[in-house]
Amino acid sequence: MRKGLVHLYCGEGKGKTTAAMGLCLRAAGRGLRVGIAQFIKPGDSGEIKILSTLENVKVFPFLPDVKFTNIMSEAERSHARNFYSGLIKLIYEEIDNFNLLILDEAVAAVTENLVELESIIHLIKNRPSGLEIVITGRKPPQELMDIADYISEIRNIRHPFDKGIPARKGIEW
Repeated sequence: MRKGLVHLYCGEGKGKTTAAMGLCLRAAGRGLRVGIAQFIKPGDSGEIKILSTLENVKVFPFLPDVKFTNIMSEAERSHARNFYSGLIKLIYEEIDNFNLLILDEAVAAVTENLVELESIIHLIKNRPSGLEIVITGRKPPQELMDIADYISEIRNIRHPFDKGIPARKGIEW
């Protein structure tokens, strides 16, 4: 069996999740089994809606009504920490079922202290040998960069949000 590699899609630009979901499509199209866990996202994006209909793609439960972390109360943060701790356990229970595992915005969950960095590193180091893992998010800690086989940084040169154009359904989410 081939050794699975670790991909880290990071940076300030738009496209980290898009790249991860593109890899999901490629893998699923080749018959691989894919697991997707999203952190700090409500699970209502267009890509999640369509990917969840594919028989060889599993979308893990997401935290409904999740808020931007800068407006979360301490009770909401505590609830999110508990939810994500359970999500990591669920991933461990099912990890042998996948060829590719996407941990979308896991970096943000770590940097916002909603997920322990050690739990992500432990998951990576103890994954089945053939499991490919993709992690996305801005400003990854050095420990994640050290363990990654691929690091793709997506820069923000220009973004419509800077001109006051809000995120558009079907394009940004």
